Formats: sequence, structure tokens, C-alpha cells
Amino acid sequence: MIYSITGELVYADPNMAAVNVNGIAFQCDISLNTFQHLGSNGSTVTLYTYMNFKQDGVDLLGFYDRSEVDAFKMLTGVSGVGPKAALAILSEMDPAKLTLAIAAGDYKAITRAKGVGPKAAQRIVLELKDKVAKGLEGGNASDTFVAAATATAAGNSNAADAVGALVMLGYSQSEAAIAVGKLDQTLSTEDLIKQALKQLA
Repeated sequence: MIYSITGELVYADPNMAAVNVNGIAFQCDISLNTFQHLGSNGSTVTLYTYMNFKQDGVDLLGFYDRSEVDAFKMLTGVSGVGPKAALAILSEMDPAKLTLAIAAGDYKAITRAKGVGPKAAQRIVLELKDKVAKGLEGGNASDTFVAAATATAAGNSNAADAVGALVMLGYSQSEAAIAVGKLDQTLSTEDLIKQALKQLA
């Protein structure tokens, strides 16, 4: 198995990147998210990889960091969700935003991905919500997943209110959720906002 590749970026578009490693150019299917993290042609890049074995061959998928790999694996672990749909979802939202949607039960956000209908999105939320919760309790999820999901965990209205206030101040939902998620969740809404602003400054 190939864990990652590092080399010269020779071509990239929103669906594919080619990376030259010692004279061999590896073609990787990518998400729009990963594409937006890549530099210009000729720059040195590292892509974390996943090999998708098919009946007619093998596809190599590339991701900008481990949190996106984790998100991809979680998505493809859902019944009926293949690599193409998983990449479409990750093209629509980064791992933190995906985790927020799952934790909040917001399947409609997932339906914005190309080719993902309401039934598939509801199944994703249904099958992954418990996994996200277990990650929070056991520390098995990636840091990005844990931080984002903590801020919207069921029953924590202070955290949810703090995230909402930060969004009103102009921060993205994922930035706000990650900042709040790193704090003591027993704090008041006001204290959560104050401490999150210190992190975001």
C-alpha cells in the first residue's frame, strides 16, 4: 500500500492531480478541497493516498491531509457510498464542516454534493453519528473531527450558542466550531466566546 507521495506537481484540475516522483507521474483522483490546497505546477506537494481496487483496475486517490483521508474512509464505510460520492461530498465541504453536519444531523448540507440525494445523505448521518460520538468519548477520531463535533454535541447549548455568535462576528462555521471545541465545554456561553476569540485572534 502507498501511504503518501511527495514530488513535483505537473498537472492539477478540480478532479485530478499528477505528481512526478523520481520520473514516474502518479495520477490521483482528488476532491475540490485538495485541489484548492495545491500549489502551482512545478511546486513540491505531498498527497496522502488511498488505493481503490476495482474490477477493471486500481485508482489512486490523493488527499491534502490525514483528516480528509479519515473523512473519506468514514464516508465509504457507509452502505451505498462509493469513492465517487465520497469525493463529491469532500468537494462540497471540508472534513470539519462534514463533521459538523453529521453531529448536528444536518443531512441537507450533504445533499449539496453532486449526485448525493436525500436518502444517501440521511443514511450517512444515521450511520456515522454514533461513530463521531464514540470518537469524542474515546479519542479515536482525528483532532479535526473531535474538535468540530464537540462544539455541536447534542445537549451542549452553550457551545452551540458560542459557535453561532462567532459566525455572526464573521468567522466561518468550521473555524468557530474548532475553536470552541478545544475549550472546556462546561464554561458559560460568554466565556466560551471570549476564549475562542483569543484563539482566533
